[in-house]
Amino acid sequence: MSDGKILLHACCAPCAEYPVFDLISRDMKPDVLYYNPNIHPRFEFDRRREQVVRLGELFDLSCFFVDDFRMDAWLSREWEDSYTSRCDMCYAIRMDFSARYAKEHGYDAFSTSLLVSPYQQHDKIREMASSCAERYGVRFLYMDWRPNFREGQNMAREHGLYRQKYCGCIYSLDDSKYKEKIISSFPDGWEASH
Repeated sequence: MSDGKILLHACCAPCAEYPVFDLISRDMKPDVLYYNPNIHPRFEFDRRREQVVRLGELFDLSCFFVDDFRMDAWLSREWEDSYTSRCDMCYAIRMDFSARYAKEHGYDAFSTSLLVSPYQQHDKIREMASSCAERYGVRFLYMDWRPNFREGQNMAREHGLYRQKYCGCIYSLDDSKYKEKIISSFPDGWEASH
């Protein structure tokens, strides 16, 4: 059952693995877009991008990347003027860009791997993505992949994909119980990585 040309926004490779698998099983082979200016520090941003490349190779997918790294925006807390929370800013920026990118590049629909995670604000993502889809005149393909989150994580583990221990922004890194372990994984320490 083909739904035309599909763009899948990928927040990271482990979260994208099950959505990619599911879409392909439905005869909807997606192209993948890595657009995540919320991922900090720079080393982590690049590491997650590299893993999306690996995922694309595993499934023979076309992957597109936008090198938009906005750590300063998060540090300045500029989101406080326009959004109720940093998560709202994260979702809004990425869904708006994905919808616009889909429209400008001839996709019939777009979706996001954020819909697989039980840790994300699912209804908020759906609402924002639907609004962006309407704004740009492209269809938002809504899928609730949460029941298969663990299956996707297991697939990522089997494929040797890096599975991160925090959402992505510096605030979620500060909140992570794995913070010290994460920082120790940066090759030149925290300061050299952003």
